[in-house]
Amino acid sequence: MAVEARHRSQHTSHWDTEASLEELGELVRTAGALVAGQAIQRLESPSPATYIGKGKVAEIKRERESSGYTMVVFDEELSPSQQRNLERELDVKVLDRTALILDIFAMRARTREGRLQVALAQAEYLLPRLAGQWSHLDTLGRSGAPGAVGVRGPGETQIETDRRLARNKITRLKREIDEVRKQRRLYRSRRQQAAVPIVALVGYTNAGKSTLMRRLTAADVKVEDQLFATLDPTTRKLRLPSGRPALLTDTVGFIQKLPAQLVAAFQATLEELADAGVLLHVVDITHPDAAQQSQTVDDTLQELGLAGKHRVIALNKIDRLRGDGAQITDLQELAAAEDAGPVVVGQEAVLISAKKGWGLENLLLRVEEAFPVTSTQAPSR
Repeated sequence: MAVEARHRSQHTSHWDTEASLEELGELVRTAGALVAGQAIQRLESPSPATYIGKGKVAEIKRERESSGYTMVVFDEELSPSQQRNLERELDVKVLDRTALILDIFAMRARTREGRLQVALAQAEYLLPRLAGQWSHLDTLGRSGAPGAVGVRGPGETQIETDRRLARNKITRLKREIDEVRKQRRLYRSRRQQAAVPIVALVGYTNAGKSTLMRRLTAADVKVEDQLFATLDPTTRKLRLPSGRPALLTDTVGFIQKLPAQLVAAFQATLEELADAGVLLHVVDITHPDAAQQSQTVDDTLQELGLAGKHRVIALNKIDRLRGDGAQITDLQELAAAEDAGPVVVGQEAVLISAKKGWGLENLLLRVEEAFPVTSTQAPSR
């Protein structure tokens, strides 16, 4: 069962509640589970104890008799105490959106760096939640607490032991990631010395970035109709229309309410974006929330300090918009298409179908035009 409690100061107000909850359901399915039901509660502010109100907690608990659910997933990040209280009240495992995304990333990481980054994000997320695992001993062990005789100390000792082990793990993971990054920095330095222009694919998860990369570079990259099908950055050679060589990098897809732990941990993706001369923003124009998804990408780039990068917008999946299979050639036709999401950008957008190969020559021309002059010049000798 997926639960969302929204309060009016929600920072992602451009997302409709039902749309956000539907996306949470897709995340649940991506993680390998089934959605048994959903519940929504609109609140002025979340309950400090359980995030949702007592009546909603009781309603969700009763629902278990008919649906038989075994886990509850919240669409907002829960505090450690809220998670503990909900698990005690509902008597099932409770996750929040952050924990769910971390779990999916753990499934999808393939490279050593990717696995290390996910492990670090998970460890930093779990650290403040460790105390709750031993709270019963902690309470008994307090000086003067009823029933404290014979158990003073062990609870506190176990909590501190777990915390120390978790901090040691975080330190070790950061050290290992730093070693991997040293190698990546050497590789990036060689790329910069060669003055090869770099294009970085960005976009909402499942917008079609990997399909576009495969089409443009003939790269053998994983393509699946799933959220976060690609996690680790992948770079392949690309030939621009002028004949110049370039590098095309596919990065992890963005998503609304991207966990802070992942923004901090996935430095490899961020470094690829920072090094790129042009960001190629891929938008799934057929998605009903295309405008919100595009805005989420813009907001994330702004937060990362990358809003000033040269950018080309590719409106993807136009092959799905006409039953007769005819290609849409301009934005006026796109706006009139029955299944198109809102046209999210102006006349600078390029209409493409990565699957069919439509519009790619025009796209590459726009990409090359977008490069700063110095980025496409041959290195001086």
